[in-house]
Amino acid sequence: MRRLLVAGALASAAALASCSNLPAPAPAAGGGAAAPTAAAPAAAIPAARKATFDVRHELAVTLPDGAKRVRVWFVLPQDDPSQDVKDLKIEAPYPTRVTKDSENNKVLYLEAEGPKEKQFSVLETFRITRREVKSDADPAKTHALGDNERASLARYLAPNQNVPIDDRIRELARTIVGDEKNPVLAAKKLYEWELDNVDYWVKDPKNKKASPVGSTTYCLENHTGNCTDFHSLWLSLARASGIPARLIYGSFFKKELDGQDVDQSYHCWPQFYAPGLGWVSHDVAIADIFRAPFPVTPDNEQLVRRTTADGYAGPDPAKVAYYFGNLDERRVTWSSGRDLVLDPKPEASAALNALPKAYVEVDGRPLPEKTGWIRKLTYHEVHEG
Repeated sequence: MRRLLVAGALASAAALASCSNLPAPAPAAGGGAAAPTAAAPAAAIPAARKATFDVRHELAVTLPDGAKRVRVWFVLPQDDPSQDVKDLKIEAPYPTRVTKDSENNKVLYLEAEGPKEKQFSVLETFRITRREVKSDADPAKTHALGDNERASLARYLAPNQNVPIDDRIRELARTIVGDEKNPVLAAKKLYEWELDNVDYWVKDPKNKKASPVGSTTYCLENHTGNCTDFHSLWLSLARASGIPARLIYGSFFKKELDGQDVDQSYHCWPQFYAPGLGWVSHDVAIADIFRAPFPVTPDNEQLVRRTTADGYAGPDPAKVAYYFGNLDERRVTWSSGRDLVLDPKPEASAALNALPKAYVEVDGRPLPEKTGWIRKLTYHEVHEG
């Protein structure tokens, strides 16, 4: 095994939220405050609860017969104001290096010519301390974006492949937001609208399904979806309303899965930018679970429980309110953004829809998850004295 210790990497709590590399702003026009630079976040995020975990993050790859070249892009825990990462170690049978994608996410890259093993693993181990995010989403402390902010944050106002901004989205956004220009108040209107009009698929898995790509259009037309569907629709509506927004991909550290060698998949949540406040997190998909009563059955009980950070015990208005501006501490951030351009570039894809786990190519063709590779996330909570 080749063993690489990444000393001091990914441990800074002072980096810009979720790895955004914003351009340095010029003086604000139109009365708007300047957007944050990569070196100086707009505002510190107050924290309350925290939790520490020892993490084993493994990618197991199974190559097809006759494979001549394999390339792997595997997510890493990111620099994030809400998490501190230390003692990161990488083990792999082939050389690896850390690269950055088009959204400045750090990605572990492996390449092997003439691989001898049909099966091999890439292993990341690290300790992470994650803090609860308690955003000061006070509408009195923000205002409409100025011209400079709109220019600096332009990519967070633009569509993505599965996050369109078309006439239907613009009209719906106008109907929901009206003339509201305050980004916090407008964002809260969109949050409430989704709670009233979209149902998380796990509530009724026999009749509701998620899209395979995280799609605004799917969510809008079917009134259901998973976290990426929910939040893709929210991003489209926010951007159409002039609110810069981005999507963060991560995972939960659920108490019931502590120490279990399983892949609990991923979870994502949006952030929107408000002048004077910076990037504000929310999680309307999880809030939807707690919005109103629904039948808990053998078909959905485990799905509903595992979709939340700490289980489900019925509707909870306090949690619905909490998840606008706040996030629980049992999470990790893996990447940020959609339509990612990787470095080095894959042969089969100019841009990835998203990178919540990994992307693997063999001889220039994507290797599918499950049959070609699996991700395992095992963790133990550490109770530090």
